[in-house]
Amino acid sequence: MELRQLRYFVAVAEALHFGRAAERLHISTPTLSQQIKAVEREIGAPLLIRHSRGVRLTPAGEVLLRTAKEALRAADDALRETRRAAGVADPVLRFGLLNGVPPWLPGRVEDLLAEHVPGCRMTMLGGSTAQQLAMLESGEVDLALLRMPSATPAGLRQVRLADEEFGVLMAAAHPLAAREIVEPAELSGRELILFAREFAPDVHDSMVERLRALGADVVLSESAMPHAQLRAVLPLRPDAFSLSSARAAAPPDLVWRPFRDAPLSISYAAAWRTDARNPALQAIVPALTRNVSPRRTSLR
Repeated sequence: MELRQLRYFVAVAEALHFGRAAERLHISTPTLSQQIKAVEREIGAPLLIRHSRGVRLTPAGEVLLRTAKEALRAADDALRETRRAAGVADPVLRFGLLNGVPPWLPGRVEDLLAEHVPGCRMTMLGGSTAQQLAMLESGEVDLALLRMPSATPAGLRQVRLADEEFGVLMAAAHPLAAREIVEPAELSGRELILFAREFAPDVHDSMVERLRALGADVVLSESAMPHAQLRAVLPLRPDAFSLSSARAAAPPDLVWRPFRDAPLSISYAAAWRTDARNPALQAIVPALTRNVSPRRTSLR
């Protein structure tokens, strides 16, 4: 039995669901199922009982969950101690944390590191998409999260990881706040407050162009600010609005409403230098490129 298979089993046993565990591990559900069946064949007994809502552990599965965690901790400790004895520092991945990124996304990168590079530390540098690209080019970070679309400079590669639905963020006193769904045309003539264009020019322009293509002839505000400031400003500007995910809503002062048929979304990508030599980065790049998900991830 391989340590990788033990990690797979622990993920399923903790999630009690193959689909959620596969998503966490960044592998396909059929591959995960095959690996668990291989472990069950080697043991000679079932570890999980599958049902319509997920799985539950058998008595043998409960024993393996406890002992597998102990074995994985021991293996990770052995690797760290051996590195120290050899005078080799623990690996480090310098990670560019995009401002406002969904909280679960950096968590998935950490999961990949734990699986493929046990003992690896992840240090983080925050910033906008433009700042992340600059830090990648200068070599300050090894891997960064970006919003798409964004022009990728020569020498960088990016892969799309997930989409997030965007809708209308507005004050509770806004004339459209009582609607369950907003028609784009209803926003015509209204002030749109966005982040400063210099922080993500391609994303900024694509959002405005997409709105106008949908029939929302909006008035781009002279004001520009990040979402943290928007939360304070929008209640003072009840005729203005912004675009965001549902995560930015802050009842009772701010509400979020989707567009009809969800015509707006933002994509998130991971990017790195093609000439990077960090072993930790090289270990997780294959997993990142294998597991690009085209489906929309709605966080509403």
